Amino acid sequence: IPTGVPCRAVSITAATSAVEIPLRPAFSRSTTKVTRGAAALVGIYVLLVYETGSFALPGVIMLSIPLSLIGIMPGFWLINAIADRPVGGYGTPVYFTATAMIGMIALSGIVVRNGIILIDFVRTAVREGAGLRQAILDSGAVRARPIFLTATTTVLGAWPITLDPIFSGLAWAIIFGMFVSTAFTLVVIPVVYNLMYGGTCEVREEEKS
Repeated sequence: IPTGVPCRAVSITAATSAVEIPLRPAFSRSTTKVTRGAAALVGIYVLLVYETGSFALPGVIMLSIPLSLIGIMPGFWLINAIADRPVGGYGTPVYFTATAMIGMIALSGIVVRNGIILIDFVRTAVREGAGLRQAILDSGAVRARPIFLTATTTVLGAWPITLDPIFSGLAWAIIFGMFVSTAFTLVVIPVVYNLMYGGTCEVREEEKS
């Protein structure tokens, strides 16, 4: 106010309005994500049943999904044990957040592809007259390279996302799950397939001979 100008009492009223944002409980949000993940798994199973014409074979192919969990959970522990360093007196852990759960759901569709590649090769070779065990060995030798290349490109694509403070959990879930699932898929799925269908193929070979 300039000097010499008389001041009058002025009342200023600040009106504030509160906006209420309803927040769902954390348990409710987690339940919703689990439900959506289960729906995604059911969708994958239905597609595999339609493709293979079998109700049991999709279960063998989908073994890649729980195998990825073996890598995701210990992977988060490992990254925190190595990279969690205090900054300004505060820790910088990488939590298994909602985005990590989304990454786990997305990974289920990616790793199933590895099982499809292996089983499709085995079934094609058996139809052409090869023995089951030889077909399984050939599938590992022939399909290992494209499977590893797919895993490597997926990991490299997810790597820049690890620098994001929000979506880093999603990227780490994909990276750790892809590494471990790829390694186990090349061993576990052929072994389980041989246990389930080995006897049937041997009977067919004996009937042909």
